[in-house]
Amino acid sequence: MKQTAVEWLYNHLFPKQLDGFSNDEWDKIDKAFEQAKAMEKEQIIDAFAVCWIANVPIGIECKLDAEQYYNETFKTKEK
Repeated sequence: MKQTAVEWLYNHLFPKQLDGFSNDEWDKIDKAFEQAKAMEKEQIIDAFAVCWIANVPIGIECKLDAEQYYNETFKTKEK
């Protein structure tokens, strides 16, 4: 199974052998990680739904619509 970007970042920042955090700190880190995973899952599902609605029943490739959805929803506007 593929790793999400949030999972990759967590594993990259907090390797298993990393010491120095208290149990309370690890609880906070793990809670934030679980929240980030839930947010990422919702974003992926929303992007798929937008593409599906835009292209059913013709079955066109969704990549361009998904990228447009990402840019409109998540990309910060440059000043």
